[in-house]
Amino acid sequence: MRVVLAEDLFLLRDGLVRLLQAYDFEIVASVDNGPELRRALVTERPDVAVVDVRLPPTFTDEGLQAALEARREVPGLPVLVLSQYVEQLYAKELLADGSGGIGYLLKDRVFDPDAFVDAVRRVAAGGTAMDPQVIARLMASSAQPGAPGAAPLGRLTAREREVLDVMAEGRSNAAIAERLVITERAVIKHTSNIFGKLGLPPSDDDNRRVLAVLAYVKDAAQEAG
Repeated sequence: MRVVLAEDLFLLRDGLVRLLQAYDFEIVASVDNGPELRRALVTERPDVAVVDVRLPPTFTDEGLQAALEARREVPGLPVLVLSQYVEQLYAKELLADGSGGIGYLLKDRVFDPDAFVDAVRRVAAGGTAMDPQVIARLMASSAQPGAPGAAPLGRLTAREREVLDVMAEGRSNAAIAERLVITERAVIKHTSNIFGKLGLPPSDDDNRRVLAVLAYVKDAAQEAG
């Protein structure tokens, strides 16, 4: 699997290269700034891009913007964004086109190699990988009084909220069941209830199901941003 990596800190970039190579990824480009990232993405058209949000020359959201620009030129280009902090605006921009192949992880997740690599592979496959802290922040915002979606979210039970949180990370029913220590049958029941309460059409396609939920959560990010 071909990867373009963007990280301005040499030691972290080198560590990510070594980690991904250890899991049989091919690093086709490793860059430390926004302009080089955009060129590499458009030229190489990798299976997935792993991108630090803040890159030279601006050290604001240069990495994210370069990735989004490349994604507009190469529709569906899978992008996994790494950030030091939870920024609702970044999540909003990343989710804006409502399509798959996107992820937003905090950099701390890199220290769990198996989980990080799993996220890279899910994004490369066209799925989603949203950091639990990002989802929690967006869900909290959407549940605020007066926020769009507050009433539907308020109708969810505590367990349904837990299932929705894990579902939005891009997890399968089996993975949700394992995380929450419940049966897969219970997950299916909770998922059906969630779709009904949120007015989202159910689907047998796991990726479409997750994207539907993320499209709903995106509204909260847009309001918060």
